[in-house]
Amino acid sequence: MRHSPIAPAHVAWLAGAMTCAAVLTILAGKAQAAADYPAKPVRVFVPYGPGGVGDLTMRLLADKLGQELKQQFVIENRPGAGGIVSATEVLRAPADGYTLGEIGNGQSISASLFKELPFDVLKDFTPISVAGSFEMLLAVPGNSSYKSLKDVVEAAQKNPGQLNLGAINPGSTQNLSAHLFQQVTGADYAIVTYRTTPDLVTALLRGDVDLGFDYYAGFGSSIPDGKLRIIATSGDDRDPLLPDVPTAKESGLTQYVVTSWNGVAGPAGLPPDVVETLGAAINRAVAAPDLQEKARRLGIDMRATTPRQMHDRMAADVAKWRDVIDKAGIPKQ
Repeated sequence: MRHSPIAPAHVAWLAGAMTCAAVLTILAGKAQAAADYPAKPVRVFVPYGPGGVGDLTMRLLADKLGQELKQQFVIENRPGAGGIVSATEVLRAPADGYTLGEIGNGQSISASLFKELPFDVLKDFTPISVAGSFEMLLAVPGNSSYKSLKDVVEAAQKNPGQLNLGAINPGSTQNLSAHLFQQVTGADYAIVTYRTTPDLVTALLRGDVDLGFDYYAGFGSSIPDGKLRIIATSGDDRDPLLPDVPTAKESGLTQYVVTSWNGVAGPAGLPPDVVETLGAAINRAVAAPDLQEKARRLGIDMRATTPRQMHDRMAADVAKWRDVIDKAGIPKQ
């Protein structure tokens, strides 16, 4: 019995149909995977060592996300190289939501501080939400004669180069905050860099530093006993932990606003359903009263954002810190 040959057009149609079926099967599988997310533990890479404010922000959030999504969020610390090590771990992972990373103000600085990065922080990540923000505290020794930022600026204007501003690590937000302070006030200071926050605190207590820059997590333990006195904070609004301390804006430095922050992101191409699930869970997590109370005690303002708001905040900070770095003449690494 003879069989009629299959026409070439029919062969092409059949091949096309099989290809479409395969594509639909793959898409259906991906859609189901996104709908079931998270079905296994999620890794969260943190570009800081354990115990710092960035690490603590993510640990508070990870614990709550685990409760919200009934799955474990595992913190993996990968400090070093301006966040490059941690970011690389995130970018080499599949864009499926099971590998996330903490990025924020530190990476916006790295974008201008390094000659070359293996990624573009504005293009190679999928932003999900800001998690926590923290402002700078401007501290003087407890026995300092400076009662306000105005006193510090006037003294520097009368004695150029004689007052010391202290901060940690060149290229850190703290260090660049000192450079920004010099640029905004137009006065000349000596900026002294210390390896760690405890080293900076010791220098302040000895009187080696006239004005120090760091977060509440670094200065907080020296405030109640009067060893350090906070004369200003750097946020848009007063710090709830220091309601009697004016902001730099209130003190006359309207252009001096520094708010560091950390957020959650994944590799570029993260499925929209996964982004939506994570974003909603983060919003619920940071609104929890017990998390808010723990964060406040650490000087962290936990608030969520949309992915677009996080992207726009990163873009604004990249531009802001690039300008500070260029004006300060800080060499690129």
